[in-house]
Amino acid sequence: MKNKILFFLFSFLFFLETNAQCAMCRAVLESEEGQTAAEGINDGIVYLMAIPYILVGGIAYFIYNKYNTLKK
Repeated sequence: MKNKILFFLFSFLFFLETNAQCAMCRAVLESEEGQTAAEGINDGIVYLMAIPYILVGGIAYFIYNKYNTLKK
């Protein structure tokens, strides 16, 4: 169980350092001199991508926990 928790923590921490942009956004934002808008777009995309995974993970944990308490 401890290995699963460590794996989850490491994968979550590495997930936070990813950069995501579609090809169109990258082309428009690379032409800009200051990269602050590009960093903001990257953060927004990662934020929007992370929320569904957190919700599904929370629901899966709730279901798992519910089934384990019913078996006992």
